[in-house]
Amino acid sequence: MANASNAEWLDEQLASAQKLMRKSKVEAPRAVAVAYNRRTKTIAVEMNNGASFSFPPHLAQGHESGKPTQWADVQLSPMGTGLHWPQLDADLSVQGLLEGLFGSDAWRKAHAARAGGVKSEAKAMAARLNGAKGGRPKAAR
Repeated sequence: MANASNAEWLDEQLASAQKLMRKSKVEAPRAVAVAYNRRTKTIAVEMNNGASFSFPPHLAQGHESGKPTQWADVQLSPMGTGLHWPQLDADLSVQGLLEGLFGSDAWRKAHAARAGGVKSEAKAMAARLNGAKGGRPKAAR
């Protein structure tokens, strides 16, 4: 009798999981097509809800030194949740891209640190103007 109840429970769990999977395929945003557009030099992603977006691949982790032929070799994951570039050994999540995330946390922190270290006349002028105003305000204690 225990085997029968286990089998019934398993059948119920399987049916529930299948129903959830069908629902998520319909409701969850996922990519249905992806391609590199050589004219605009962007990766174009089409979503299951009719929306689309694009991004310049050189901004993404693992793509910085990529070439158009490598960017064009892009694959969509079976569930439409990720993009994969075999020639670059790089992957990005569709959800992350929709949130404006072009790489891992560590990559973004390193990228931001490099960007903050860039020297330009505009940054030098802004620093001089800020210094003329008394500099950075003291932190409240």
